[in-house]
Amino acid sequence: MAVLDVNVVAADQEVWVGEAKRVIARTLDGEIGILPGHEPVLGVVADGEARILTTSDETVRVQADGGFLSVENNRVIIAADQAELL
Repeated sequence: MAVLDVNVVAADQEVWVGEAKRVIARTLDGEIGILPGHEPVLGVVADGEARILTTSDETVRVQADGGFLSVENNRVIIAADQAELL
């Protein structure tokens, strides 16, 4: 089964790194749901909560403010101005 490699970073720290089944994040264009095999995308992160469903079926919640989101080759990077686990 394909998974996503997810990396959530803030300007001053690494917030969360791991494998996931799904990522839902807020962009300026609205919420985006990302599953393995998603087309490449680059978006601007809107202030709000990102939800990551891990491979062990746990939900990781992250408050991300500003920055960008990148998806390519099953790798998701959320690089926020500020971010913290909720």
